[in-house]
Amino acid sequence: MAVKRPLESDSAATPAAKKLRKGFRVGPQNLPDGPWKRKVDKIKKDLIHKAKVKKAYKKIKAAEQASSKPETTGGTEDADATEAPPSPQLHPERQAMLDEEEEQPEVTSQPRSGDRPRRRKQHPRKPGYFDKASADAERKKAEADARAQEIERRNEERNSKIAERERFRKAMAKARKPGRDGQRRLGRESGLLLEKVKKMVG
Repeated sequence: MAVKRPLESDSAATPAAKKLRKGFRVGPQNLPDGPWKRKVDKIKKDLIHKAKVKKAYKKIKAAEQASSKPETTGGTEDADATEAPPSPQLHPERQAMLDEEEEQPEVTSQPRSGDRPRRRKQHPRKPGYFDKASADAERKKAEADARAQEIERRNEERNSKIAERERFRKAMAKARKPGRDGQRRLGRESGLLLEKVKKMVG
């Protein structure tokens, strides 16, 4: 089969219609002015800045490699073997950060005599929102404990008095009970009555 010939309208449109580069887009283009649009603009600026830094870094790296090539080619093979391979270049920001980290241990590794270990600043205590309520709760708990102890003491005292009365009653009943001869035991009864009088007087 024969190859189809393209239409004249298509061939005329393609060379003339050249697309214009509009740059890259971040986020939707129809955002109203506000925090979202500012966020999108900030992201776009950061991306552009990073791209520029990378481009500059590549230029510097290419220039360094170009300058290092003539030196290595001029030397002998033994010199090439003894030289260490060039270390990979670091990003300037990373290099600055590493330099700062190296400087910090040097300062801390030489403590001066007489220096005390650093103490944290004692900030004033934050106001406790429940301090008053917890103090009231503790006070009420202490009062409840005191009341419970008082009630327990009174109950013990009452029980001991009841038990003593019961013993006295039984002893008195036993003393008033007539003996084998039918007479009352006045000796026992008098001792019990004497104890009762002493308690009343004392």
